[in-house]
Amino acid sequence: MKPNTVKRALREGRVQIGTGFWQFRSQDAIRILAAAGFDWAFLDAEHGGFGQETLQDLCRMAVKVGLCPVVRVADLQYSLIARALDCGAGGIIFPRVESPDLLERAVSWTKFPPEGVRGMGLGPLQADFEPVTLAQMMEHFNRETLVVLQIETKRAFEARHELLSVPGIDAVMVGPVDLSVSLGVTGEFEHPSMVRTMEQIVEACREHGVAPGTQTRNLALAKFWRERGMLFLGCSNETGMLYDRAKEIASALR
Repeated sequence: MKPNTVKRALREGRVQIGTGFWQFRSQDAIRILAAAGFDWAFLDAEHGGFGQETLQDLCRMAVKVGLCPVVRVADLQYSLIARALDCGAGGIIFPRVESPDLLERAVSWTKFPPEGVRGMGLGPLQADFEPVTLAQMMEHFNRETLVVLQIETKRAFEARHELLSVPGIDAVMVGPVDLSVSLGVTGEFEHPSMVRTMEQIVEACREHGVAPGTQTRNLALAKFWRERGMLFLGCSNETGMLYDRAKEIASALR
């Protein structure tokens, strides 16, 4: 069974580079991201159109090529979280979190007993056909599954210390678009209030031993936040990167 190298690196304070993946139902696109050097990609089941079968195919290819697949579920529901993990997700992103109580329940759905209440539905395939016991499988996935909290509203920001105090959170991903909307500065990602708010989130993460992170829309913003301590660092997505490079080539040849 493979270790989650992203989770381990974050625990050691090392930056892990990722990207969004929300439109292409292509395992080859996953292979390309791994070959390009990304550490992880979040498969967006909140805003993307992926069904369970597609998530399973993408997760299995990602694990095979060494790209950690982190699924952003559509909502904090047991069935969505547990099934994404059964499909092979190396981690889960919880969107739109504002309640510590709901967050605590959601974390419990990612863990097998005695650490949580996730039902056991794994077999030899998920264990890479290694001769392990069910107890060993459960212990492995409890230890290796990455749990990511999204902070993307003013209310969540104000409750950051309560949210980050919930046991079992490994990383934060700031949702900058929704956070900017909530702060009244829609799309102004370098607005002083955005920068100040995100810097305070970084500080809170450090206080609670959680890896700070954010998704960004371009390379300049990614570098900006890497310099300010973001470790779980996402930049762009598969459609944006294809469009940007295709436009650059086409424009150069006109």
